Amino acid sequence: MAFFVGRDREARRAYGFDEIALVPGAVTVNPEEVELFTAIGSVKLEIPFMASAMDGVVDSRFAVSMGKQGGLAVLNLDGIHSRYDNVDEVYEKIAAAPPEAATELVQKLYKEPVKENLIAQRVKEIKKGGVAAAVSCIPMNAEKFAPIAQAAGADLFFVQSTVATVRHIASKYKVVDLTQLIKSLKIPVVVGNTVSYSACLELMDTGCAAILVGVGPGAACTSRGVLGIGVPQVTATVDCAAARDFYFKKTGRYVSIITDGGMNMGGEICKAFASGADAVMVGSAFARAKEAPGRGYHWGMATPHHNLPRGTRIHVGTSGSLEEILYGPARTDDGTQNLVGALRTCMGTVGARNIKEMQLTELIIAPAIQHEGKIFQKAQRVGMGK
Repeated sequence: MAFFVGRDREARRAYGFDEIALVPGAVTVNPEEVELFTAIGSVKLEIPFMASAMDGVVDSRFAVSMGKQGGLAVLNLDGIHSRYDNVDEVYEKIAAAPPEAATELVQKLYKEPVKENLIAQRVKEIKKGGVAAAVSCIPMNAEKFAPIAQAAGADLFFVQSTVATVRHIASKYKVVDLTQLIKSLKIPVVVGNTVSYSACLELMDTGCAAILVGVGPGAACTSRGVLGIGVPQVTATVDCAAARDFYFKKTGRYVSIITDGGMNMGGEICKAFASGADAVMVGSAFARAKEAPGRGYHWGMATPHHNLPRGTRIHVGTSGSLEEILYGPARTDDGTQNLVGALRTCMGTVGARNIKEMQLTELIIAPAIQHEGKIFQKAQRVGMGK
């Protein structure tokens, strides 16, 4: 539904996680019996959780830990791991920087040139751990980095930018041909990010295995403030899932939808799947894990931009092990731990036996859902009142 925001100017209403709720089903399912399997191309995951390709979240060791827990962690090839042999020193510097100097320091550290031998080395480190290796880079570097990563044994390649389109216009540099890039590789390629139905359909024609949905919702991202762009994640996921379903009916090829960013608690993750996601990509929740390399800090992928940073360093702290964050037992009361258990319980409550059935969950517009009856939690700053 569109509304007039001024004379002859319409704007469509969009919804985020705080504005909707999921309706319990007429049939319920034992949470232990729901299936959480998902697939991105030929890569199968036991749980539909991915860790964001952000340096404060994923290093080689974290990727191995995440893989052994049944999920997938994506390593950022534009970050410090392909620039420095000793990344521990870099992490210490970033964690020690005062808030007012953090962005400038990150910009300086990321000026170190990427070393192609480190790309292969990092992929091999992950593969040595016996798990699937997924790596990411910006479109400008994709044609150079993808063959190196594939030769080293990578299982998935992500091409990520703030906003991804097939029809990118530029005269100052060569525009990457996504279709040709994907055809040239033997491993599945994930493309992102986008938030619209039409752009999603065009990206699917490139042959990609999945599309990342979300512009600016991440905890460390400032694109919505710096650029004013973005679509709330519920509406963005619903629109892109509709494109996926139309494309599947038209071609018979299924392209997975991955909701990327804006999810910190179990309830938000559940709402992403009910909106149509096949998997979720999460950053700050995993940055809190003991295994995360960021020393309790997390920063956006566009923080190092030399001219217009669209991310910031935030302190998220360390709340528990990766296993506790994914599977519990939860030691916090705010829904930030046992995320898999939350998804299982929600699926059982709405009567969904698998992710496909979860995508059919009834949604209602319910902005009161976050505070209705929670006056004591809010006053005491516990649970949902934090």
